[in-house]
Amino acid sequence: MSRLKPIVAALPLAMGILQPAIATGNAHAQDAPEAATQGPVGAQDLNSLLAALSSADPAEAERLAGQIRHRWDASGSASADYLLRRTRKAIEAEEMQAALEHATALIDHAPEFAQGWAERARTFYALDLYGPALSDLEHVLALNPQHFDAIMGLAVMLDQMGRAEDAYEAYLQVKAIHPHQAGLTEALERLAPQVRGKTL
Repeated sequence: MSRLKPIVAALPLAMGILQPAIATGNAHAQDAPEAATQGPVGAQDLNSLLAALSSADPAEAERLAGQIRHRWDASGSASADYLLRRTRKAIEAEEMQAALEHATALIDHAPEFAQGWAERARTFYALDLYGPALSDLEHVLALNPQHFDAIMGLAVMLDQMGRAEDAYEAYLQVKAIHPHQAGLTEALERLAPQVRGKTL
């Protein structure tokens, strides 16, 4: 994961591909069971889920990914959880200025909550504010380096920009965490001939 931060920092102002990956994660999270309690026990449980995800079969991986996303949604603060819900409802209603206000309030209230940055990245993208959106994506990965939806969004962006080697590396980072992420296998198979024989 060490190269992801400089890759993000070097990206041009192009953010359109990030939204589907994070939005997919949000949709799955709504169907997941209740989150584990916060704190060391919850963190240990999340690590166990991530470890299981890396070797799960496709059906089990979908279930585990939903549980992980649900835990990522749990801020540990009732106020932050409320602002997260308000942000998502505004995005769904395409009320993007309201979504931006809610997401910014969420980040101000809970700056260490990665999902708040992820939601504001979506909002900035929808407002065509690509620079701020990209900056927020960098925050997501700084706070949660295993956020496979954000890494997938980054990988697809790099792919669309024609940066095959960087995209391939990012896709491999996703594969190490969530091998059955939607669209991942196809992307790796398509890019492999372009990067074969090159050092990533």
